[in-house]
Amino acid sequence: MTMEHEARREEPAAGTGEARPADASRRDEPDELEGLSVEDLRVRARRASDEARRNWQQFLHSAADLENYKKQAARDRHDAIERTRRQMLSLVLGVLDNLERAMTYGGTVDGPVASLLDGLRMTHRQILDQLKAIGVRPIEAAGTSFDPRLHEAVAVVPPEQAHQPAGTVAGEILKGYLLNDDVLRPAKVAVVGGPASEARDSGR
Repeated sequence: MTMEHEARREEPAAGTGEARPADASRRDEPDELEGLSVEDLRVRARRASDEARRNWQQFLHSAADLENYKKQAARDRHDAIERTRRQMLSLVLGVLDNLERAMTYGGTVDGPVASLLDGLRMTHRQILDQLKAIGVRPIEAAGTSFDPRLHEAVAVVPPEQAHQPAGTVAGEILKGYLLNDDVLRPAKVAVVGGPASEARDSGR
């Protein structure tokens, strides 16, 4: 270090007769707690503690709101995917219905039409196998007791014609399907009527 540099370090501040350290101005600032009584300090400490507690509660509420939003968004996404899945499966079931109608109307024939029906049956089996692989299976309706969760009654059969107990599914008009354990489409069925239904019909 040169003599010139040493002289600069010792150069007094302007307007004073002595050198001042760089942080001297900060030490000269008044302390806001200086001169407060013990009781005042306690009051300030309580205020600071209350404010910290309020801020912490606000943080917890905000964190809970964010977590609830994430869960709701996840549920909304799942519901949207499930709705789309059901809509697509309903379209496939419509194609399956048409295949079954074609096979039913075709009956037993010979010649080129028989080969066509064999192709339809094979396609029908393949679609059923693919649906089964993703959890779709048909509802067994005919001969079972009517279940409003699984069946939709679209016709009533008199008991003397059905020779079955009242409330029994006499026939299946449109096949229903389950998606895992949920009803994808209820089966449209004809139900054996009873005295109550006959009384209603006679009173009309």
